[in-house]
Amino acid sequence: MQFRSLPVAVLAALLAAGLPSAWSSSNPEPIPVVTTIPVLKDLTEQIGGPRVSATSLISGLESEHTYSPRPSDLVAISRARLLVQIGIGLETWVQPLIKNARNSSLRVITTSKGIALIRDHDPHAASVASDGSSSQNRQSGNPHIWLDPENAKIMIRHITDALIEVDSAHASEYRSNQAAYLRRLDDLQSKLLALVRKLPDRRLVVHHPAWPYFARRFGFEIVGEITSQPGAEPSARHLQSLVNTIRKDRIKVIVTEPQLNQKLPLLLANETGARVVVLSPLSGGLPGTDSYLDLLRYNVTQLAEALAQ
Repeated sequence: MQFRSLPVAVLAALLAAGLPSAWSSSNPEPIPVVTTIPVLKDLTEQIGGPRVSATSLISGLESEHTYSPRPSDLVAISRARLLVQIGIGLETWVQPLIKNARNSSLRVITTSKGIALIRDHDPHAASVASDGSSSQNRQSGNPHIWLDPENAKIMIRHITDALIEVDSAHASEYRSNQAAYLRRLDDLQSKLLALVRKLPDRRLVVHHPAWPYFARRFGFEIVGEITSQPGAEPSARHLQSLVNTIRKDRIKVIVTEPQLNQKLPLLLANETGARVVVLSPLSGGLPGTDSYLDLLRYNVTQLAEALAQ
């Protein structure tokens, strides 16, 4: 892995020379938290409120799989008290950052612990348990767990527990914030499920396998994928098979993402007459998706509107 400017060795030397930590248990300043993706930043802020200062390494416009770290990311981790990640091999790029930050007080929170995973390439496959270890790879399960709000509830509890561990004096505040947020999440989930239940046709083709948890929770059916992983090029035979499926089964919608190249979804749409719908797996990837609740609302309502036509 290479950074865009200074070599890792130079940055590590600068950090070792004495960049100060931004927080200690006796410091009234907000707890510095670094998250790998913006959904985790939002969840941390919902629980921590003004008692945390959270930074997301990814803005939401980049791919979570192929992100290229910047020198400022290393500096942020060197000053953080907590680093919150998904795990399951999603953020392979973050492990060298943690190592080179040389932050002995950093605690890494893996939010996928305890979540039943869906095996890649099969949204209906039996689930496998996640132990949340950083050594897990994509083969053990699909990492896009946060797109199911029931999984998000487990992730929120991990974040709450971590904040209480480093700042037990405000444990009741964190628990109160968690309870209030979970009520908001339950309310939104109920409304979105009611919206989807009205749809007679919930089938779709997706650009890459970011959506099995989302589809399972909200009742959509994924009938095909353009690519099995970001950056992979599908064969001409696979594309022709998708064209045949979309035509034969009259699939209305092809889901793509702003973080990916739009060439192939548009090609399939031109060949079949299906409609391309741009959804985002990451908050901040599209206008109106800045928070996690906004992201869920946007993705479900946009998809429901397209399928209803």
